[in-house]
Amino acid sequence: MSATPHPLDLNVELVEQLLVRFLRIEARKFGFQRALLGLSGGIDSAVSAALAARAYGPEQVLGVMMPYRTSSPASEGDARTVAAALGIRLEKTDISAMADGYLSGLPDADRLRRGNVMARCRMIVLYDRSVPERALVIGTSNKTELLLGYSTQFGDAACALNPLGDLYKHQVWQLARHLGLPSEVIDKPPTADLFEGQTDEGELGFSYAEADGILHALVDERRSVDEVVQLGWARTLVERIVTRMAANQYKRQPPLVAKLGERTVTHDFRYLRDWGR
Repeated sequence: MSATPHPLDLNVELVEQLLVRFLRIEARKFGFQRALLGLSGGIDSAVSAALAARAYGPEQVLGVMMPYRTSSPASEGDARTVAAALGIRLEKTDISAMADGYLSGLPDADRLRRGNVMARCRMIVLYDRSVPERALVIGTSNKTELLLGYSTQFGDAACALNPLGDLYKHQVWQLARHLGLPSEVIDKPPTADLFEGQTDEGELGFSYAEADGILHALVDERRSVDEVVQLGWARTLVERIVTRMAANQYKRQPPLVAKLGERTVTHDFRYLRDWGR
C-alpha cells in the first residue's frame, strides 16, 4: 500500500520544468545568460543553484561562499559538495572584516542586528560580483520564510529572480530530493549559520511542518483562523503565525512611493518589468 500523499506534495517533474523555464526566460528578457548566488551549504541555496545550473548551464553559474568568522566549517564543506555535484563555479569571500568594521562600533548589538548586518554584507558582495560576471543574482528565500518575514530586507531577501518564493519548505525538501542533491545537505537541520547551535526552527519557536501546514491553510486555502483551528492546529500557534505574517507584510512589498504626478512608479507606471529584449 502506498503512503498517503502529503497535502503539499508537488509534481516535481513539472515544477522543475516550470522553474527552469522561468529562470531562463526572465533572464534572457534583459540580455542575461549567467547567474550567481550565495551558496551557504543549506538546502535552499542548493536547490536554487541546481535550478540555475539547469537553466543556464553549470559553467554559467557562480556560487559564492561568504562565511563570517563564527560560521561553521561544515557549512563550507557542504557548499563545496553542492558545487562539485552541480559542476558550477565556486568562490569564497570572507565577510568578517567587512562586518566587523561596522559592528566593532556597536558592542551592544544583539544577535538580530548582527545577523542583519552579515546578511546585508553578503548581498553587497553578490551584487558587486554580479557586475564583472554580467550575471543576475538568484534568490534563495522560500515561501515559508517570506510569509513569516524570516529574512533580512535588502539582505538574503534581495535578488533579481527568485525561483523558490512560491515553494513551502516541505516542497523545497521534496524538490531537492528530486534534483538529486547531496543527502547531507537535505537531511541537516536548516540554519542561517549566524552563531554556534543556531537553527531556523529554534529561532522561530515552531517547526517548518507546523508553519507550512498553517500557512497553506491560511494563504492558499484562504481559511479563517477559526477554520484552521478546526483542522486541529493550536489556536495560540495559529494566531502567532497570523500576527507574524501581518507584521512582516512590509518586507514583501517594494518601497512605497508617494503619488504626486499623473503616472507614478509602482502605482500606475509598471511597464519596466515587461520591457525585455
